Amino acid sequence: MNKPIFSLIAVVAKDRGIGNNNELLFHIPEDLKYFQNVTSGHTVIMGKNTYFSLPNGALPGRKNIVLSRQELSLKDAQVFDSLTKAVESCSGEQEVFVIGGASIYQQAISLADKLYITEVDAIKPADTFFPDYSSFNTIKELGDGEYKGLKYKFLELTKG
Repeated sequence: MNKPIFSLIAVVAKDRGIGNNNELLFHIPEDLKYFQNVTSGHTVIMGKNTYFSLPNGALPGRKNIVLSRQELSLKDAQVFDSLTKAVESCSGEQEVFVIGGASIYQQAISLADKLYITEVDAIKPADTFFPDYSSFNTIKELGDGEYKGLKYKFLELTKG
């Protein structure tokens, strides 16, 4: 079986901030559409806090995997106690996406083949940050936009 492309997807501030009090820093409609288009039909891996922050539980149209060291039973997602086990369960898939939170991104960045980053040209108070991705090269700038005064751009990056 082929190893899937292992990707991380996030919306990040100029200082790599991604969240505050278990909430995303930015709610940009175009970014939400982009996230849905890119991840639909694929597996998404997330931490327990990210899962519980979703308004309706598991994301529809995707296989949902939740990482937790605690025993959890979720009707709409598979649960694993390690990223390694979660990734092993995805063999044969085309692409797998890590969607957060910060500690899961930190564990996954060294395994990542590709990053899908929405870079927002702003800084907001944050208590969680995306790991340093300066070792990745931008291969595509997929567009940009502005929402309520926030300028952003969609980037696709691979390891340099």
